[in-house]
Amino acid sequence: MAHKSSSTFEKRKKELARKEKQQQKDERRVQRKLEKATRPPDDPLAGIVPGPQPLPEDD
Repeated sequence: MAHKSSSTFEKRKKELARKEKQQQKDERRVQRKLEKATRPPDDPLAGIVPGPQPLPEDD
């Protein structure tokens, strides 16, 4: 019976470690989502309007 209770404590410890790791992953996921939302778009075509472009004015 002593062996069974020892394995129960080990199992509980593993469960807590797994839960803590998952919580850390969730926090990192939220952090990445916030960083992604606040940074400017890195699309090189972001300011280009489709269609005919106006002629450049020579001054």
